[in-house]
Amino acid sequence: MSLTTTTAADAFGGQDTYDAVIDVRSPAEFAEDHLPGAVNWPVLDDAERAEVGTLYTQVSTFEARKRGAAIVSRNIARLIDEHVADQPREWRPLVYCWRGGQRSGSFAIVLAQIGFRTRQLQGGYKAFRSLVREELEALVPRFQWRVLGGRTGSGKTRLLQALAAEGAQVLDLEGLAAHRGSVLGDLPDRPQPGQKRFETLVWQALHGFDPSRPVFVERESRRIGKLQLPDALHESLRNGARPLVVEMGLEARIRLLSEDYAFFMRDAEVLCDRLQALTELRGKAGVARWQGLARAGEWPTLLTELMQQHYDPLYDHALKFAHDEQAPEVVQLQDGDPATLAGAARKLIGAA
Repeated sequence: MSLTTTTAADAFGGQDTYDAVIDVRSPAEFAEDHLPGAVNWPVLDDAERAEVGTLYTQVSTFEARKRGAAIVSRNIARLIDEHVADQPREWRPLVYCWRGGQRSGSFAIVLAQIGFRTRQLQGGYKAFRSLVREELEALVPRFQWRVLGGRTGSGKTRLLQALAAEGAQVLDLEGLAAHRGSVLGDLPDRPQPGQKRFETLVWQALHGFDPSRPVFVERESRRIGKLQLPDALHESLRNGARPLVVEMGLEARIRLLSEDYAFFMRDAEVLCDRLQALTELRGKAGVARWQGLARAGEWPTLLTELMQQHYDPLYDHALKFAHDEQAPEVVQLQDGDPATLAGAARKLIGAA
């Protein structure tokens, strides 16, 4: 039998390589967060896990284990038929569950008995989660951060995309968070991940960066939608980075926002519902006016007023409390056209 264990640090520190990373937890556990590249082959689905857990708490550990063993055995047989039957002898899987206990142990033993070079993750997902939290604190200070600030609609996200296309290292926090960072920031086709998943995605991105090269990132507040930036990252972006300010004229900003938020123009009631959240800051009359403009399709007027009366004042207020030790470098964009963004990206990379 070829079954060994490995630590989370070794599994993701370059010491080990695998042909498959197998998460045998339930689908709900997997959806909350999982190891990079993992596939979900649950030995207990959500309902079965709840059933066994109820037996454990309300009857006895012995009865829960008997029931769990029967279910797990059937599910392992099915998983072998569906996913493992065609694997070659040299196949090397890494198997994990919540704490590296019975669920992953049961499946890993069967794989090893077949003859596969199988490893089980010590401490399971819980150990991996500890590694992510520890390494986020350690990794963030290693990088040279170039932080893009600027008014809403000034093209910061598009400039980050252009930088990435030109070969720069880019941490797209809003992309990872599936949110554009404002009251209108929810994306229509992508729900936000949970906090654990978001932190894993940030950790995974940082692992792919070269500390000798700068990393471009957009300035964010502590929260992006419902998610919170890791403390070390938030601190570095505020106080330990070289700041850049992206500037674009109002007319060009309105045109860019009209493109980026076109989904609101297709469903004005969704926008009206989001605007309701601004009532405390801008008053019922102001919000009612903006909702009326949305329903009437007066998009240029609505966007102009939102910029001038809400977003720009918020940005100006935030600047008063910024803690950057050096004056920001200004990046002037005439518009959000691809050629303009590519030229600005090349200039920034050359200056970095």
